[in-house]
Amino acid sequence: MDHNSYKTTYANKASVEKNWVIVDANAQVLGRVASQIAKVIRGKHKPSYSPHVDCGDNVIVINAEKVKMTGKKWTDRVIFTHSGYPGGQREHTPTMIRSKHPERLIEHAVRGMLPKNRLGRELFRSLHVYAGSEHPHQAQQPKELKF
Repeated sequence: MDHNSYKTTYANKASVEKNWVIVDANAQVLGRVASQIAKVIRGKHKPSYSPHVDCGDNVIVINAEKVKMTGKKWTDRVIFTHSGYPGGQREHTPTMIRSKHPERLIEHAVRGMLPKNRLGRELFRSLHVYAGSEHPHQAQQPKELKF
């Protein structure tokens, strides 16, 4: 019996091929699009997925300001931030965040769906979110991804 045919192969940093994909968040529900983005960043859509390696793709998200939320989440949901100083805790609603930094809503949602360790922090660097329809990554020739 050939035991080499049953050997499990794991991807490593040298053997992983990272592609560039572009996602249009126009009229998409925030949580649903964020979970799909997190899956692509993590690499779970690839047959060579390894849980301990960054084997996902680089994701460009455009039209972040046009993302939707269902129900009363625009006003009733509260997102907490802390500056690190005593008394530095702040409360923000998604409406307040969208008015100043619309890309942070998607970043916050995707970050919460990634691992909370060194790998998760490295994976988060593969996410590029832009409020408008323009992005500076044309040279990478990203492929459009539909959800």
